[in-house]
Amino acid sequence: MSLSLKKPRITSLQRRAPGLPARPAVTSLRPGGALPPSFDAAARFTYDGSFDGLLTVLLTCWQTRRWPEAIALEGAAQGGLFSETHFVPTDEAQARRVWEGLLKHMPAEARTNLYKTFLSERPDRELLIFRYVQLAIAAGGQDISEHFADDTVRTVAEINKQLFREKHRMEAFVRFERTQDGLFHASIEPDFDVLPLIAEHFTKRYADQRWLIFDRRRRYGLYYDLQRTDVVSFDAAVDAVASDTSAVSAAVLDEREPLFQVLWQAYFDHVNIPERKNVKLHRRHMPKRYWRYLTEKQPRERQFRPIANKNGAAQG
Repeated sequence: MSLSLKKPRITSLQRRAPGLPARPAVTSLRPGGALPPSFDAAARFTYDGSFDGLLTVLLTCWQTRRWPEAIALEGAAQGGLFSETHFVPTDEAQARRVWEGLLKHMPAEARTNLYKTFLSERPDRELLIFRYVQLAIAAGGQDISEHFADDTVRTVAEINKQLFREKHRMEAFVRFERTQDGLFHASIEPDFDVLPLIAEHFTKRYADQRWLIFDRRRRYGLYYDLQRTDVVSFDAAVDAVASDTSAVSAAVLDEREPLFQVLWQAYFDHVNIPERKNVKLHRRHMPKRYWRYLTEKQPRERQFRPIANKNGAAQG
């Protein structure tokens, strides 16, 4: 495989995937239609879709005293009748300044929750983050993370619960396959962009082996080379092959991998207790949309036969 390594700094990953709205989008309407005292006009902003780019937009809003009517990806913004549209180029130094400055207005955990809100890919995530920061600034340093009477605070809290659930599921549902060169690879399609959130877990848990976790929906992955975990992307040819799981498996799987999968399926079947089967509860904890990548959910090459009861066998 040809891998092109990107920057390993996870806090500035560039995401350009479409959003998954969970609620009606947040708008920029203000009580009475009046601008806050620290803003002179309204404007629409576009950026490159990265988290650093969004932080740069926030700084631009404050520096130019323009309230954002909309913040959208470059090329996807719709023009407004009474507001200008400005593209803001990403400035990593300025983004770092904003990121560090947020700690003056909120605890570190609340700041991290803003990054998780960005990873939710909601179409209104940019305005949610901006409005949350504005509320924190107006609170004069008080922690607003539990002010659930405010729609913005409550929505950010709900998003973070969703991200926590998805992160936990990915840490539990990832199934690796061993390739001929000793690389363990896995494919996933999470509802949210959680790869940055699970990187630390897999780096610590599988520190003695090389692995690759590829997000097929967002077309990027995490690669651990026994030294560090990097963000990786594929060239066009490999990316096309990667879209077909069976083609990749047939080409690069270790010859022992089918046996490993049979053993895992046998273990899964033998620890199952048919009398306690609860399909509804099972699907609640392991939604069916994840089954595609779970070894234990694939068709069996061998028919499962329960182990005969030892006492019964002895009596017979």
